[in-house]
Amino acid sequence: MKIGYILKTGIFATFFLSASVLSASETQQQLVRQMTTVHDTVVWNIPVNDITMKRNGDLLSVGMDIAVGQYPMHGDKVTVLTPMLVNGKDTLSLNSTGLYSRIRYIQYLRDGREPVSGPDETAYKYSKRPAVLDVKEALNYDEWMNGATLYLERCDYGCCHTLTYRDLVPLGRWHQAMYTPAYHYVTPEAELVKLRELKGRAYIDFPVNMTNLYPDYRKNPIELQKIIATIDSVRNDEDVTIKEITIKGYASPESSWSNNTRLAMGRTATLKNYVQNLYRFDENLLKTDFTPEDWEGLREFVAQSGLEHRDEILALIDDQSIEPDPKEALLKKRYPQEYDFLLKNVYPALRHSDYTIEYTIRLYTTPDDIKRVMAEAPQKLSLNEFFVLAQSLQPGSDEYNEVFETAVRMYPNDEVANLNAANSAMQRGDMTNAARYLEKAGDSADAVYARGVYAAQTGDYDRAAKLFRQVADTIPEAADALTFINELIVN
Repeated sequence: MKIGYILKTGIFATFFLSASVLSASETQQQLVRQMTTVHDTVVWNIPVNDITMKRNGDLLSVGMDIAVGQYPMHGDKVTVLTPMLVNGKDTLSLNSTGLYSRIRYIQYLRDGREPVSGPDETAYKYSKRPAVLDVKEALNYDEWMNGATLYLERCDYGCCHTLTYRDLVPLGRWHQAMYTPAYHYVTPEAELVKLRELKGRAYIDFPVNMTNLYPDYRKNPIELQKIIATIDSVRNDEDVTIKEITIKGYASPESSWSNNTRLAMGRTATLKNYVQNLYRFDENLLKTDFTPEDWEGLREFVAQSGLEHRDEILALIDDQSIEPDPKEALLKKRYPQEYDFLLKNVYPALRHSDYTIEYTIRLYTTPDDIKRVMAEAPQKLSLNEFFVLAQSLQPGSDEYNEVFETAVRMYPNDEVANLNAANSAMQRGDMTNAARYLEKAGDSADAVYARGVYAAQTGDYDRAAKLFRQVADTIPEAADALTFINELIVN
């Protein structure tokens, strides 16, 4: 198997210190970590501690403790402290706190002025300032805030609100890292020749101990029509070429082996001639085979039955040291009641004609051609042809998903079909069907990786890490995912 392409629909960012995970509904099957590069610091002799930045839905919470009680103010001035978020040209100021010297505070009260930085400022007389400012604000989240730096601004004002000093110190950076899996869709092996077969079973009635075929005898019209319909289903398709038709006749164990050989061989030849006369096939197209006595079919029925001596009868059937005729005689002698039941109810079904039609289907090479066939007769497409069509469609679209769903219906036990269907299901958030498909996806590196993606998306991070670790050396995306998942587990 070869990897056809890798679909990436998310980003993988650099990691920092603290982490948390949003719910699957919030992230639409993405894993999200919120990180801040922050640490306790001291600016202008003011300790700033417990800096936090965290997103909760549509809000970004910002918090810190500013120990303004340790700020040494000298002279007749106002110091305004303002936390700010900055990312390039985008800036958002949080509420300001003003520390006023005695004279400036008296002027502020006496004159009825607004605080220096505006009406939202909280003003304190320096001597009455709190020991710690507990800053907590919830901001309406905007995309530009992802990657923003949190600053603390200090502005000093003198007489008449004249700015005399300004400084801006970074406190930390907030970043939301998001991981959306890279889904590995595997290219199925291309078939140079699309060889297919149809199989069926007919119960043709022959007069007792005879090989003559009478088309109108008993249920023969129905049984013969089954064979004709199967042949016609491929013979009338211009995209199909019949390569071989095989008819194999079976007789029941009743009577002698030699007579049953005559009946199975003769009845098979008669049925072949009937088909040949209908279609006038090339003489090499029709093949025949026969089994004089269908002991295998008899054993299958007995094994599933509730016969009183089921185990003994099975042991007798399986005993290869006994020839068929003595074996049938012992069955009749030892277990007469069961034998009568089998003779009446099971033996007739052991007289059957199995037929197999081998045929080839032409190759379809263009997406338009494949799309038409998928709508009309998807069973005619190979897995590789389904994949060619998928590559022409928008990943994640309804049409795209339908291709992989149809492919796995046509090839329900194929590992590649199940793996690709699992990826498609996970990509659209259908984790129930994804789990079902992954059970039949095999044990390739890509299947292990896909199970890791499933585990991560359903919150089983320990299992996800284990699976990603198994294939990290061969699948780069697994190594990236492992790094992300390990950070989640640690934090």
